Amino acid sequence: MTAFGVRNSAMPILMQYLRIAIRRKWVLAGAVGIAVVLGLIATLLMTPLYTASTTIEISRESDRVVDIKGVEAESSPGDIEFYQTQYGLLRSQSLADRVVRELKLADDSKFFELFGEEKASGLFGVDAGVRNTPAGREKRSREAARILLENIDIVPDRLSRLVTITFTSPDPKLSARVANAWTANFIESNLERRFEATSYARKFLEERLRQWRERLEESERVLVAYASDEKIINLPAAGATRDGPTVERSIVADDLASLNAELSAAKGEMVRAHSRVTEVGANGAVEEALTNNAITGIRQKRAEVAAEYARLLSQFEPEYPEVKALATQLSQLDRSIASEENRIRTSLQQSYQASVARVGDLEGRVSNLKSSFLDLRRRSIQYNIYQREADTNRQLYDALLQRYKEIGVAGGVGTNNVSVVDVARIPERPSRPSLILNMLVALILGAGIGAALAFALEHIDEAISDPQEIADLLGLPVLGIVPKAATESPIEALGDRKSPMVEAYLSVQTNLAFSTNHGVPKTLSVTSTRPAEGKSTTAYAIAHALARSKQKVVLIDADMRSPSVHHLFSIGNERGLSNYLAGSEQLDELISSSSLAGLSIITAGPQPPNAAELLTGQRLEQLLTALLTRFDHVVVDSPPVMGLADAPLIASRVEGVVFAVESHGIKASMVRVALGRLAAANAHVLGTVLTKFESKRSYFGYGYDYGYGYGQTSKAES
Repeated sequence: MTAFGVRNSAMPILMQYLRIAIRRKWVLAGAVGIAVVLGLIATLLMTPLYTASTTIEISRESDRVVDIKGVEAESSPGDIEFYQTQYGLLRSQSLADRVVRELKLADDSKFFELFGEEKASGLFGVDAGVRNTPAGREKRSREAARILLENIDIVPDRLSRLVTITFTSPDPKLSARVANAWTANFIESNLERRFEATSYARKFLEERLRQWRERLEESERVLVAYASDEKIINLPAAGATRDGPTVERSIVADDLASLNAELSAAKGEMVRAHSRVTEVGANGAVEEALTNNAITGIRQKRAEVAAEYARLLSQFEPEYPEVKALATQLSQLDRSIASEENRIRTSLQQSYQASVARVGDLEGRVSNLKSSFLDLRRRSIQYNIYQREADTNRQLYDALLQRYKEIGVAGGVGTNNVSVVDVARIPERPSRPSLILNMLVALILGAGIGAALAFALEHIDEAISDPQEIADLLGLPVLGIVPKAATESPIEALGDRKSPMVEAYLSVQTNLAFSTNHGVPKTLSVTSTRPAEGKSTTAYAIAHALARSKQKVVLIDADMRSPSVHHLFSIGNERGLSNYLAGSEQLDELISSSSLAGLSIITAGPQPPNAAELLTGQRLEQLLTALLTRFDHVVVDSPPVMGLADAPLIASRVEGVVFAVESHGIKASMVRVALGRLAAANAHVLGTVLTKFESKRSYFGYGYDYGYGYGQTSKAES
């Protein structure tokens, strides 16, 4: 529904444009023809121009010969700013100056002649000395660079890294030379910028290296002097590297850790010795005696002697010499075992005492080292500050030194991210002018100018030329379209029942029948904006058509200033409407009959001094009321609206108003003013009748007179 509605709303606008185009077809055709002829002449007079092009590829990064980053920052693949920068460099003034210097264009007078610049600018003087002055050369160089920039074109290929460089000039060889020189100088300038960037970076880093080297040396001197003054001796920590911060360990800390470990071991030994001593005191047995080899041997010997003693004692008396000797030997062996065990007990006691003494000594030494370590920590606070400053300076110096070495390597490699894909060749055919393109442009320009002229003429011309304009401009329905009589008078045309004019007014009568709920209005007036628009003919034709339809009709000529009805019927005008409005005559004496049955006439009568004063009274309304008792319809031929008060006075007293509009003659603005006056008088305008219409002068011809002449042509041919 929406699309259909949009299409229907757009169709009237398109149709209106098409109507204007057809009506002003000669204006359009003339503008197009003149533009095409001028375009052809201009094309033939143009100097042939030749365009040479070269194609280059601009990569995001240059090929890396060494795996070391250059000075310029890396860009992301989607960074369009890089390519926009390259395109700007290709259009730069400095690049144009390089090409001018390389090709020596500033001293080439033929170059300026090709572009018509020598005489206009006065670039070359007559005297050779004047030509070779620095000011003259500088001026020619600037002018040559301007010419190059005006004729060079940079065309990036979409979605690729390719760029086409074209140069256009009247000389094909010059075009190829400039295009190739432009590409070569762009590559050279790109390399120079890279080298200049690394050269500047090297100089900058050299200065910074000198500054940081001095800072590093100063910080190290301060660190060593402070360590010497405070007697701080540190050793490098295990696993420390030169790249990272300096990691050191103090001798006091190492000694404290070693003594602390010995103290822990001595305390353990003391506890074990105390445990053995305590165990001997409680049990009387010595654990070491059980594992002592000497005691074990004695005990084994005693067991053997005891066994022999028991064997002999079973055979002899205790006083037996051998038995007695064995008893003595057993006693000696027992004393030896006891003596050895006492020695072991003494040794354990001495060992415990030694452990206690060692623990005490170690604890004293550890306590002294703790005090020394705390004092060292206190003195090392400032030392650590100096140490961190030295480490920071060393790291920065090493980083700058490494970067300086990288730049030195990367800057010496002549790589470039721009490569030539296609070199420019000498063009064989001119690129401009293009006859087809110029004709197309001329055709479009001519059509545009013609359309502008057509719309301007339409805007200036306010004449109503088409029935559709009445509805669009006036907002009134069209009751009928009356064609213009070719040769005969309108009255003669209305006498022929088969004439197009009769057919047109029959259409008006039919439309009037639908204007009210009771058919054709009982009283109606016919008026127009100005005289000679066909209102009297329309009034006569409506009355004539109603009379032919067996209706009793009276036609009143209310135009008392310029009456015309009595001329249509060839009757006198001695008595008429003015007499009745003045109150001097009876109605019956004013009504005249016509040759058509059912049609009567009331002429305008003698011209009064002021017709508007007669119309302001009640006599007109009384007349209409009286006539309706005798006739079915009353048709009033009203005066024109503009400049007179008569028409609004009459229109306010009739049931409806038919407004005659002259086709191709009256302006729409005047018609709107006239309708405004009728609206101010509360008149009911039923619609308009477009008179004197010529279908050939309308926008389309539309065939408005199709029904009017239908059948007549075929009858004539038969």
